[in-house]
This record gives sequence, C-alpha cells and structure tokens, in this order.
Amino acid sequence: MSALHILFEDGEALVIDKPGGLPIERPRKGGRSLEDHLDDLKLGFQRAPMPVHRLDTDTSGCLLLARNPKALKRFAMAFEERVVEKRYLGILDGELPEAEGTIALSLSKISSAEKGWRMIPAKKGKPSVTHWRVVARQQGRTLVEFRPETGRTHQIRVHAASGLGVPLLGDPVYGNGKGAARTMLHAAGLVVPRAGKPPIEAAAPLPADFAALGFADG
Repeated sequence: MSALHILFEDGEALVIDKPGGLPIERPRKGGRSLEDHLDDLKLGFQRAPMPVHRLDTDTSGCLLLARNPKALKRFAMAFEERVVEKRYLGILDGELPEAEGTIALSLSKISSAEKGWRMIPAKKGKPSVTHWRVVARQQGRTLVEFRPETGRTHQIRVHAASGLGVPLLGDPVYGNGKGAARTMLHAAGLVVPRAGKPPIEAAAPLPADFAALGFADG
C-alpha cells in the first residue's frame, strides 16, 4: 500500500492528494479504501484524521481531513456555508463553442432497478451552480476548470453532461464510459477560511492519466 501524498499539514488539518479509484468508505464488496491509510496519516497524533467532505471514488485530488472532532465540525460548517473555494479540472469528451460561463441547473436524485441511482436536472431539485472556463483543447477533447458554488452529489458530472451538453471523459453514468479508465475529474485546489488563523490552502498537480491524454498542469 503506497503512502498518500500530503499537500497541507498543521495541528488541526491535513489535505491529501487522493488517487483516482480510491473510495473514501469501504465498498460493500470489500477492497481497499481511504480507511486503510488513516492510521499512517496520524503522523504522531493520537487520533486518526477524519474526512470532512466527499470525493467520488474516481475523482482524484484535494481531500480535507480533520485531526480532531472540533476541527471536523468547524470545517464541515465551512462547506455547508459555502465559504470553501473549490477548483476542479475535468476532461470533457468533446469540444465546447464557448470559452466560459455559469451553469445553474437544479438537481434531484432518482433510482431505478435497471440503472441504480443517479442525479438528474429537475426544476424542483436542489439549486446547483457551477462556474466554468476552458483551459485547453486537445484532439477533440477539452480541459475545463470548474468552480462549484454548491456541493451537490455528482454536481460537476451532471452539469457537464446536461448543462454543457458534453460529459466528462470516461464517465460511465452520465457519459458512455469510454476513452479513459475512470471519470476524468480532479480536485485541483481547495481554500478553507479559518477564524483567527491563516486559511487552509492546497493544490494538487494533475495526475499522470491527465498528462497521458496531452493535458499539462492547468
């Protein structure tokens, strides 16, 4: 089990660079997860750190961990109050005519026996807003920076597929699942303000599978 790269560390927080494909919680069918790494991430502290927010299993990049329950509560509140700055980079399976914009598309969860659960655009869903801009284009694909205002489940994936009309490369739920071994989404940056302390700031470099598709760090 390889060690996880630490992007930020102080007495109450860690930010790690989560690899794509590593689930945060143990899958029902078993297998590796972030839980296997938590003891190693104590780094001399008595408590194992706790994840503050979620990233999809396929999504790589910045994941904030709290080192004590009080910090966990404060950081979780910062996410709830939408004061956390989140920056994602994703590869779209196609090209976009525009260079930037904002997607405001409310989302709701549905479930069916055939397809399982997924998020869909719905007028009566939860309000969801994502700002985006094109970073680079390469061989009919587009590297896009996403800055979500809200933090809905699968928000960027649905906003890409339904808001922009072009799904993320490799997305098996909102796209065709082809072109990459995973959904190509990377949590590239995170800024968490703290009262009376400098903010938590972290940036995760683009992983090797992005570079293999011709996209250097954005």
